[in-house]
Amino acid sequence: MHDFNKLNETDPLKRMVEKESTQEEFSPMDPPEAFNPPNLDKVEYADMHPYLQMLMDEHRAAVEVLNAFEAVLLDVRQNGVSREADKQLRDFFEYFDNHIVGHNRKEEKALFPLLRRRLLESGEHGRGAEAVTGVDVLEDDHAEALQLAAVVFNFFALASRLPDAASRAVVMDAALEQGKSLVELLKLHIFREDNVVFVQAHRLIDKTELDAMLLENRQLLL
Repeated sequence: MHDFNKLNETDPLKRMVEKESTQEEFSPMDPPEAFNPPNLDKVEYADMHPYLQMLMDEHRAAVEVLNAFEAVLLDVRQNGVSREADKQLRDFFEYFDNHIVGHNRKEEKALFPLLRRRLLESGEHGRGAEAVTGVDVLEDDHAEALQLAAVVFNFFALASRLPDAASRAVVMDAALEQGKSLVELLKLHIFREDNVVFVQAHRLIDKTELDAMLLENRQLLL
């Protein structure tokens, strides 16, 4: 399971405030306020560039899938793996491979490199030995989600093949716990992007640059 309190001690995604501001720094990983932050420089969805709106729309679809996956995990814990639950689990991992991974690669290829550069230029980064930005944290989330999804998938696969009931129960419990961790990680990651990092992108990246990202994405879909 993820130790959010420990991670918060060094969280580089703390809100960058104006030099003269007395507002307390905010970390979107600070429980229990992680999903109910103080007032940020919020940008409404309607005011976002269409490229950022597209990414947020994909997030909304992903959250619906994550909610369904979370419900299946609870059902399996209470009732075991039925034929329907097995199908729903397979559907989730197929969605993860076909949509979530592709979404993450899209961000890493176009948006993240330019945003990282702008964050460094504007001084919106950590003050440690290395200048860590929110983008670096998001990329770490992408890598961790990929690894965790593989662990969960393999645990479920292993549990289905174990003949010993006690061993099967142990592995299944691990699969369910790690599956819950995956849901938590991805939901918090989406919150970070929608409420912190995309706001920074809206502020720091020119419209023409975002236009080019949107055009490139549309060309890839042709």
